[in-house]
Amino acid sequence: MNILQKIFTDHYEEMVYILHPRTSVIENVDKMINCGNPSFGGAMYGCPDCGKMKFVPFRCHSRFCPTCGNKYSMERTTNMSFKLINVTHRHCVFTIDENLRSFFLKDRSLLNCLFHAVKSVVSRLFHKMNKSKNFTPGFIMVLHTFGRDLKWNPHIHCLISEGGYSDDAYWRNVKHFNYTFLRNAFRTALLNELETHLGPSFKKVKAACYKNHKHGFYVYARSQKCDPKIVTKYLGRYLGRPVIATSRIDNYDGANVTFHYNRHEDNEYVTETVPALEFIERLIRHIPEKHFKMIRYGGIYARNRDIDKKLFRAVPREKHHVLCSFNKWRSAILHAFGYDPLRCDECGSTMLFLELYYRHKRVSLEKMYEKAMSRSRGKRSSA
Repeated sequence: MNILQKIFTDHYEEMVYILHPRTSVIENVDKMINCGNPSFGGAMYGCPDCGKMKFVPFRCHSRFCPTCGNKYSMERTTNMSFKLINVTHRHCVFTIDENLRSFFLKDRSLLNCLFHAVKSVVSRLFHKMNKSKNFTPGFIMVLHTFGRDLKWNPHIHCLISEGGYSDDAYWRNVKHFNYTFLRNAFRTALLNELETHLGPSFKKVKAACYKNHKHGFYVYARSQKCDPKIVTKYLGRYLGRPVIATSRIDNYDGANVTFHYNRHEDNEYVTETVPALEFIERLIRHIPEKHFKMIRYGGIYARNRDIDKKLFRAVPREKHHVLCSFNKWRSAILHAFGYDPLRCDECGSTMLFLELYYRHKRVSLEKMYEKAMSRSRGKRSSA
């Protein structure tokens, strides 16, 4: 049991009866607490030479779990890297007024407005360059609802190609981004979206945002080369990462939790100690609703046309299989911790899969094979 599981296990009832969490929160917390619990099943491996047995429990596959969430992030960033065109990209961060944060916390459906606003602004930026050519960039949008101090701070990380692809198969490189337009256009697009959903009562807040942000909402951007050797690492660092890693939790004494972070403004190392229930409240508010997409694609990365397939990708198709293999359970552990989980401690041979257990029920290899064959036969007959 890791430290995060310990914190939530100790204060589970307090969380339920005091914080009244959403259904999606209960579901993800239950999964995280029981991640790696042998009673929920697992796979049995055996050494063909010395006969030693090893049981590997199932993981929870929840994005809220620091272990499974990290693996999910690795898989998502690998898949994203396959879509990227081999051109320089611009990493932009679209932020909002601090007074707007509470609206997104009360009504999480409004988070869609952030994606719609960014998508419209980026598309308009490229469309203005040559309206007849209809230049379309490729961009990936990722929603972050947390800051480094775990407080509620929804913002969009967007990776935009420095160039656009026209309908007549012409690529135009773009080195200059009009940040004044991005700031003002994003402010206007988002406030109009929110007014449409919230109605006339939002007009006072909208007027205050225009008054306090005369030059638009802050948009941070920097150029990032799309080198296949670093693109996956870069995406994993900024896109789709878990809310907090267990390495950032320094201490838990049963009542209080101490964690650290580097402050964004000056990169100063900050240590913070809060009551356990407050720490839990800060974390669970960032759990999204079920089926809500935190990562979305726009432009040429969203559509699937034959003409788009002619673009030169950052990661060649022949390398996809190799990169995906690094995310498999055995390879990931070997890469992260330096040992092979299927290597026998006694004789050094590679252990073989024997059978599967699911909630105390044994599932033999023969039954798994029969089910797989019946599914394949059903697909062939339906085709």
